Amino acid sequence: MDEKQENDFTKLEIWKQSHQLMLDIYELCKLMPAEEKYITTDQIKRSSSSVPANISEGHGRFYYQDNISFCRKARGSLDETRNHLIKIRDLNFIESRRCNELLKRYLDIRKMINGYIRYLNNKKPGSPSS
Repeated sequence: MDEKQENDFTKLEIWKQSHQLMLDIYELCKLMPAEEKYITTDQIKRSSSSVPANISEGHGRFYYQDNISFCRKARGSLDETRNHLIKIRDLNFIESRRCNELLKRYLDIRKMINGYIRYLNNKKPGSPSS
């Protein structure tokens, strides 16, 4: 793999999964009540878009600590997305089954982000494994 491909954030599984979650949330928003268009729909679109955006921005930084910081921001946006999904489910805007599927994927992505942060911490210069 050449350097250009190696540094392509779209090759990261964590980015792929969070990007797909964002796409699925955009589809979900099409089913939301019209009165929620500028409230919940806008909020969940922004928070879900922020997850892969922060992962890609962190990946573009060449300092481990910067990358870790952006991964933490991604995790915060992911948690915000979870909050909005719970709200959508509990207010019966969308059927519970559909929201619960997305909430399960949230958990998988959160584990991936935490694992990626651990990986980056171990790769930092001066870390025990470097």
